[in-house]
Amino acid sequence: MNINQTIYNEILKNNNIITTSQVLALGYSKQLLASYVKNGLLERCRHGIYTLPDAVHDDMYTLMLRSDRIVFSHDTALFLNELSERIPFKHTVTIPSNTALPGSLKDECRCFYVKPELHGVGIIEKSTTFGNTVRCYNIERTICDFLRCRNRCDEETVTDAIKNYASYDKKDLNLLSVYAKQFKVVKDLKKYLEVLL
Repeated sequence: MNINQTIYNEILKNNNIITTSQVLALGYSKQLLASYVKNGLLERCRHGIYTLPDAVHDDMYTLMLRSDRIVFSHDTALFLNELSERIPFKHTVTIPSNTALPGSLKDECRCFYVKPELHGVGIIEKSTTFGNTVRCYNIERTICDFLRCRNRCDEETVTDAIKNYASYDKKDLNLLSVYAKQFKVVKDLKKYLEVLL
């Protein structure tokens, strides 16, 4: 038994990943996926997400595929924006406060909630180390997120993030100032920047 060529092409196009919904959209059944798994042609790496057996699993990408409300934030956004070399042990995401994180994701990531009108502020797309595109917040929004949630974050991480931002050559202090007002962290930002700049 071999993987159907259409499905195989789709898998290759998606960096060795395919979802149940993609297979259904191509006109094939869930049963076909089950038989591929049974015969060792595909591996189920997450609910509704399959990879080729020898493929390396991109956990950021598969996490994002499972919820269209997820935006990588905080330490994960620092890593994606190249302001930290440390890959977080558990990825951090932000979702609107009027939605819930799917139960299957609760143990896989740290989750922050934000007012729905602030959820879309500063969303950009970045590539994971495997070359897949994911949603995350830009660096200015990430700095404001850290200040907003200081009591839930490690103080050293917050200080390092702001230190790295201060020496970042692509920083946009005007945008940071706009976001600081939106997220009501102007005072805190001033306090940190006075020490660092």
